Amino acid sequence: MTHLPAKTGWLWLKEGFALFRKQPVELSTLFISYMFIMIAIGIVPLLGQVAPLILVPVFSMAFLSASAQVRNGERVFPKLLFVPFRSPAIKALLLLGVLQLATGMLALGASVLVDGGVFWKVISGQTGLDPKVVAESNMGLAILAAALVYLPASMAFWYAAPLVAWQKMGVVKAVFYSFFAVQREFRAFLVYGLAWVAVGVILPTVTSLLLALIFNSASMIVMVMMPLSMLLTVVLYSSFYITYTDVFPVPEQEPVKAAGIDIDV
Repeated sequence: MTHLPAKTGWLWLKEGFALFRKQPVELSTLFISYMFIMIAIGIVPLLGQVAPLILVPVFSMAFLSASAQVRNGERVFPKLLFVPFRSPAIKALLLLGVLQLATGMLALGASVLVDGGVFWKVISGQTGLDPKVVAESNMGLAILAAALVYLPASMAFWYAAPLVAWQKMGVVKAVFYSFFAVQREFRAFLVYGLAWVAVGVILPTVTSLLLALIFNSASMIVMVMMPLSMLLTVVLYSSFYITYTDVFPVPEQEPVKAAGIDIDV
């Protein structure tokens, strides 16, 4: 089996945009519906703090199935969000969510050892992003330490959900296969990651700065940046599906039906 060329990472991004353009309204509606569900869950005390994180693999399968349907020329409906909850793999998907949450906490724990908890307090909302505090701390190194600790986990979880739901693998086997699949195609994933840094981080930052200089209006920045952020997030899920189909065999049946579920729309 030959390795994918490095430029494939850029093609994944381009094909993600192409997939989104086929049904932009439907995919955007799906994402908005997802956001409303997350807001509703977030209202629940205690549970609302961890449930959205644990449910990431579950809802990622909804977006992957949506991308598969778009590629097959089928219409996408918001009810697709609830399909993974009726999948035989739901327990395994929830277990993946718990494991992802645990490894994320482990990575944050590593950052605490570096900067004494400054980064943790900032991302948890316990304190604001005070430039003076940041300058006097090792927050930059803490972020790097957390990223290095979480990198192997992100490789292990990248394809774990679709391998569990579509290829019917156990959690341990799915994590194993995911890690080595990403490791094998590391050059393509490196280009893919750099492309997303340019499109998902640098582009929005430059756009917000230009809007601030031109309009000097916070409301104008929000009006432009919110739809842009939503679009990029949906494209990210679409490109994720493209990476999967290039690395692993596509199920013989359509993904939703392969899970043993039929949808009436």
